[in-house]
Amino acid sequence: MVLLNAVIEGIFLTILSIDVGLALFFAVQLVRAARQNRPPKNIPAPKELPSLSVCIPARNERHAMTQCLERVLASDYEKLEIIVFDDSSDDETSVLIRSFAHAGVRFVPGSQLPEGWLGKNHALDILAQEASGTYVVFMDVDAFIEPDTLTKLVGFMQGSHKTMVSVIPERQDTWRTSVLFGPLRYFWQATLASTAASGAFWAIERETLLGLGGLAPHKNEVLAEAHIAALVGSGYQWLFDDGRLGVSYEKKWRSQMETGRRLLYPMARGWRALPAAIGLAALNVPTAVVLADAADGWSFRGIFPAILLVGFAAIYAFYARMVWRRNWWLAALLWPVIILQEFGLFLWSMIGYARHTIKWKGRSVTAPVARTDSLTIDR
Repeated sequence: MVLLNAVIEGIFLTILSIDVGLALFFAVQLVRAARQNRPPKNIPAPKELPSLSVCIPARNERHAMTQCLERVLASDYEKLEIIVFDDSSDDETSVLIRSFAHAGVRFVPGSQLPEGWLGKNHALDILAQEASGTYVVFMDVDAFIEPDTLTKLVGFMQGSHKTMVSVIPERQDTWRTSVLFGPLRYFWQATLASTAASGAFWAIERETLLGLGGLAPHKNEVLAEAHIAALVGSGYQWLFDDGRLGVSYEKKWRSQMETGRRLLYPMARGWRALPAAIGLAALNVPTAVVLADAADGWSFRGIFPAILLVGFAAIYAFYARMVWRRNWWLAALLWPVIILQEFGLFLWSMIGYARHTIKWKGRSVTAPVARTDSLTIDR
């Protein structure tokens, strides 16, 4: 019994040591991101106005299509073309897109998906070929922009001499389940990866993208945007938008969970899956110990886990401050639930890929997991 208690105590101390290391690592990475990956307070006006192509892939998006296009059309950017690719929708999406033809929105009908391609990557590749602008902005239907967003984006890219920018959008609608209990996709990218794939809003010089072969070299990659960013190198920048660029998004909690399930395992595939699972389990230990200690009556043993729990909560609140417009302090209270949800989501992702049940807009996703290892921990 004494030996068993010693082993348990050793495991307990090891896990807490892992948590201390993770807390320090996350804190350092987020502070760095806050300094280096946010738009400047005063974004310079564009020195010139190059042509800009806003490219929107759509598949069964009737719930948000109209609002998205109305916001893009309200842009104050003068040299602008808007292209929407309807990826074989089976709802009224194509009708909604065509209804904006009088406003200059160009409709590109979809076709049968070529073998080996993920649907969205194929849509982005077609859009890049159809675009004529100096810059191409890829934008999801769930993303929203302000009238001056595109002007500020071009001004930032010119002023910082960047050829590619990914923008992690802000959440303005705090009092929703989709915000309060959103998965940690962008948290992991901000702390663990060298490139952060926004998915919702990113821009690149068209000639640069075509010079890299477009999306074809990344046709079956879940995070093609991040792979392209890695090839762009020093010409790439990712940004947390805190309202300065005016990029925001709305996505239901269920849709976010499906996205997280599709992305989590590819971010830590192969031999990295076990350390990732252990790390996520370790992050849940302080909460479990504090709850167990509280159930038995408070003791000295629960003090250090309680301090760790407060530390992680503060770190998550710091992150939320960069992606929530208001009420970000709620994140500190929600951390125990969020990290437990993330652990379950990671296991769900692993099982889904093992059983080949992961889907993206109704289409199966299996092969891409073999092409995502460059997005893992590499700082």
